[in-house]
Amino acid sequence: MKTLYVKFALTTISIMLVSTLLSFMFSNFYYQQKLKPYNDEKNTKIALDIANYVNHEQHIHLEHYLENISAVGYQIFLADKEGNKTFFGDPFRDKTLSNQTIELVLNGEVYHGIAQFPQETFVTGFFANELTNTIGVPLEHNNKQYALFIRPNIKLLFNEMHILFAWLLALTIVLSIIFVWISAKYLVNPISKLTRATKDLSEGNFSIELDINRKDEIGKLATSFTNMAQQLEKLDEMKSEFISNITHDIQSPLSNIKGYSHLLEKDTLSEEDKSHYISIINNEINRLSSLTKQLLLLASLDRGDDLLNKITYPLSDQLKEVIFNHQWAINEKRIMISYSMPDIDINGDPALLYNVWENLLTNAIKYNKENGSIDISIIKKEKEIEIRFQDSGIGLSQAVQKRIFDRFYREDSARTSTVEGTGLGLSIVSSIVKLHGGRIEADSEENVGSTFTVYLPKG
Repeated sequence: MKTLYVKFALTTISIMLVSTLLSFMFSNFYYQQKLKPYNDEKNTKIALDIANYVNHEQHIHLEHYLENISAVGYQIFLADKEGNKTFFGDPFRDKTLSNQTIELVLNGEVYHGIAQFPQETFVTGFFANELTNTIGVPLEHNNKQYALFIRPNIKLLFNEMHILFAWLLALTIVLSIIFVWISAKYLVNPISKLTRATKDLSEGNFSIELDINRKDEIGKLATSFTNMAQQLEKLDEMKSEFISNITHDIQSPLSNIKGYSHLLEKDTLSEEDKSHYISIINNEINRLSSLTKQLLLLASLDRGDDLLNKITYPLSDQLKEVIFNHQWAINEKRIMISYSMPDIDINGDPALLYNVWENLLTNAIKYNKENGSIDISIIKKEKEIEIRFQDSGIGLSQAVQKRIFDRFYREDSARTSTVEGTGLGLSIVSSIVKLHGGRIEADSEENVGSTFTVYLPKG
């Protein structure tokens, strides 16, 4: 199988050859249509000037004069009515010329052999060293009629030049091929590196360093590939974190359920203890149920299932409902809650958006301080609606803010270790908001508080 390097080189060389062929065909066409009539006219004038000079200067020696003309750079053929034929200068490759043509010129006509030379695709008449490719004019000397046929001696006129052009063409082709191979290696080598890096990536090696320092499209591709590898490495780490966290979140309630179930089997257990243990088991079951629901919702969002069931409904009423349903948790922490919610209708999926507001509110409660505050506001903009949740909680560091919406991410610190959670809530929130064509942003300061702002399009 041919490598990309070989394919590129062969393709480029083929393009060069085809271009050369097309250029030659175009040049030949241009010569046939434009230059050949001009060349015929120019040489006809030269031939007529020679004939006129001979006609007026009857004392000159005709053959010596024509020899001098041929030495300048012309091939000449002279014929008379007696059938005598004389050649001057370099010989013609093809000396075929009909007697009818000779007779025509002897009778005073001009023969335009250059203009009448056959038009062939791969033959440029300018270089055809044939007797038919000449200009024929009548010539009179010492009361004798001659037919003079003349054409430029291309070999003599371009003796050094045609060698130079031949070397120039040969060197151009050879050097072009060499440079094509070199440039092909320059272009293909980074792609080979990317291929090897892709293979390493498929084998789970995310620590990839590409030594490709270029500013072109391949350089941009290499940069994008490196960024992708880094993102995949981060995602792999996040998945490991998620598996660890989710395993703990599942194992812990299961262990509690198992332990308290064994305690319930004791006959000596009092009714009060039984009721307490059953309450703990129910709480752990609810915890597992909530976790399962989040995982199912996240899986549905990932698959891109047709979850959206949009309707137009009053947003402020829904937010007030969320606040009312969590009033007990707000009161338990003695949190002061305030809100500014003008009446506004929104087009969206009420069930999914309820999940968004509930996640943001429960986070504001969980990570808030005793006697803290929460402010919820709706702000109408020209093209979108802002829904803002602002709290006076423990806040987030800059590092955490960068990853807060990442899938499976959960802050591991002493401040949050006592707070239950799976690290899925804000990821689900972000996915739902994007599904509605919006976005969510977080602005937080440690020990001061956090502000989460959801931007949803109007209509």
